[in-house]
Amino acid sequence: MAQANTVDLSLIEEILDEYASVPGSLITILQKTQEVYGYLPMDAIYRISERTGNSPAKIMGVATFYAQFRLQPIGKYLIYLCKGTACHVNNSDLIGATIEQELGITNGETTEDGLFTLEHVACLGCCSLAPVMMINGEAYGSLTPQKTIQILQDYRKKEASA
Repeated sequence: MAQANTVDLSLIEEILDEYASVPGSLITILQKTQEVYGYLPMDAIYRISERTGNSPAKIMGVATFYAQFRLQPIGKYLIYLCKGTACHVNNSDLIGATIEQELGITNGETTEDGLFTLEHVACLGCCSLAPVMMINGEAYGSLTPQKTIQILQDYRKKEASA
């Protein structure tokens, strides 16, 4: 199962040194690996398998069972769209449709330019701001379709001027 490395596996050696021999630490290893790369590259999964003795299939089973893990790179800007009750009754579906139309992606997808990834979440804990989205940790609330489009365009302008 050897394959050409497309990521720098040395970045996770310290994690593996600390946790590989600790029983029950697979989720911790996967969390810390995702912190390093932003997702779980297949090369890293194979390396984790080598170091922990868990089969790649077992690791993939864990990685695909838990929603916190990603198997594909995410965009520079991760958009969390709240789908909780307060947001739902305040038209988060309309905001979601606006984001999808503006960016040409759906839940779980990344724009072709790698700038944006959209993820629906159960709750952002900002119910008083409903409907709300969060981009890289910054909350935007009381959204309307027009306000949502403006926010996304502002991010694109920021990138264009960088």
